[in-house]
Amino acid sequence: MTSPLTRSSSVESSELSSAVISERQRQSLLKDSEKMSDPEPCRIKQEDTEELIDVVVKEESEELSEDEEKHHVKREEETHAEDEHKKNDFTCTQCGKSFSSKCDLKSHIMIHTGENPYKCSHCDKRFKHSGHLKSHEKTHTGRKRHKCDQCSKLFSRPSILKIHLRVHTKEKPYSCSECGKSFMDQSYLKTHQKIHTSVKEHVCFECRKSFIKAGDLKRHQIVHTKEKPFTCTLCGMNFKRSSNLNQHMMIHTGVRTHKCDQCGKTFLRGSELKDHLRVHTQEKPYSCPLCGNSFRRLRNLNEHLKIHTGVREFVCLQCEKTFIRATDLKQHQRIHTGEKPYTCTECGKSFRVSSFLTTHMVIHTGERPHKCDQCGKAFLRPYELRKHFLAHARRSLIHVPC
Repeated sequence: MTSPLTRSSSVESSELSSAVISERQRQSLLKDSEKMSDPEPCRIKQEDTEELIDVVVKEESEELSEDEEKHHVKREEETHAEDEHKKNDFTCTQCGKSFSSKCDLKSHIMIHTGENPYKCSHCDKRFKHSGHLKSHEKTHTGRKRHKCDQCSKLFSRPSILKIHLRVHTKEKPYSCSECGKSFMDQSYLKTHQKIHTSVKEHVCFECRKSFIKAGDLKRHQIVHTKEKPFTCTLCGMNFKRSSNLNQHMMIHTGVRTHKCDQCGKTFLRGSELKDHLRVHTQEKPYSCPLCGNSFRRLRNLNEHLKIHTGVREFVCLQCEKTFIRATDLKQHQRIHTGEKPYTCTECGKSFRVSSFLTTHMVIHTGERPHKCDQCGKAFLRPYELRKHFLAHARRSLIHVPC
């Protein structure tokens, strides 16, 4: 007869071994142990049996755990790989950038195509996203309740007012980690950082030229379309950009608000005054890395660099002559068209180039701006002054003692 303790151990052993050894096997082992006459040996045998069962269960359980763990790890890796594949399932054929949804890819492709499908019904301005259009339309229909306390300008959203206030405070909280340049708005910083990363995702489909900003691509595409949608209402002159038309209108109004404090000369634009001041300071901050030649304006350096690269991208369709600058091509084309848009108000004579008119006007004004620093004699044109200098040089050679 077995004790209550032994029976309890048997039940516990049975529960542990049920996953590996069948109930029939367990009963057989226990009956063999009960046939023994001595209770102590029986207990020893039963304990040995239960220990054996525990070991088998433990070994089987460990093997099962190892298999389960391997399967679980493998499944996790497969799931992660599937998620990664799904995450970047839509790839742009133009730049290789990947997106998690077809909608994101479609929106991205508009960067390359320059497409702006959402048009404002008030001013014909276009946008890539409907949300941007809705925000823009508030400038026409919505109330502008947010007022700048510095200049009284009104804004539709407080966030725009906050950015605008930095114009007055000169605050530029967003700094470039590469060059330290600071910006008023985070979007300006992001655009600037593409200069360092060389990311030019906006590609022209006509000539494959790439640009950092969508606006630069849009302006470039006018080179191919020859479109000049902005027309002056006073003289009929057409322009590629609205900013160029606005600047041109100042010629008619005569407004020159930017005055040089050195010589009193006035300019239509602040940028022109800034460039002009370098005439007085002799500053030439833009240097060519190839030949060391320096320039007052960045655009002059960019044009100069084309001399080294041999790029002459502006081609005359009449005679196939090529030019480095668009302005040179434009002036050249007037040879074929016979156009002379610059007319003297004094005598009615017309000229192809504005500089020719400027030189001509000196005849009427009597101004002689080119002055010899040796004798004080003044001349109408620079080449006349150069010839005069040679005369001084010849005279100095004659009087040099042998």
